[in-house]
Amino acid sequence: MAYKKQSAGLLLFRRSAAGTEVLLGHMGGPFWERRDVGAWTVPKGEYGDDEEPWAAARREFQEELGLAPPDGTPVPLGDTVQSGGKHVTVWAVEGDLDLDGFVPGTFTMEWPKGSGRMAEFPELDRAAWFGLDAGRALVVQAQAVFLDRLAEHV
Repeated sequence: MAYKKQSAGLLLFRRSAAGTEVLLGHMGGPFWERRDVGAWTVPKGEYGDDEEPWAAARREFQEELGLAPPDGTPVPLGDTVQSGGKHVTVWAVEGDLDLDGFVPGTFTMEWPKGSGRMAEFPELDRAAWFGLDAGRALVVQAQAVFLDRLAEHV
């Protein structure tokens, strides 16, 4: 059986006078540096068969933002398959988070490609709150379904 890349994420949301807002992260690294549309994501990450997806979602939230995920009742938003074949499962949790403590996790990759030089980059280079429509316009296309499903819930 072929290995299936699987990822779990936590979509934090809050209610404001302007409506429902979601917390998204802008993907770090040189590929995403000058992009905005399609470069925002639900905080998420890969996990193996030995880890429960909900536990992975909470762990990845902490790793990617450097902030503990708020406690709350998880709302299952189901899953989707991204263009690269990765299966993504997401839960929503209502809560607020002060982004002043945002300290992203990092990853290392060869950059420039083919140079033999390794460089470290943030997994997310920034995080921000967006209304559902604004978030839907910026998030990775396959993940927009999670914002739609959240809108049905709230």
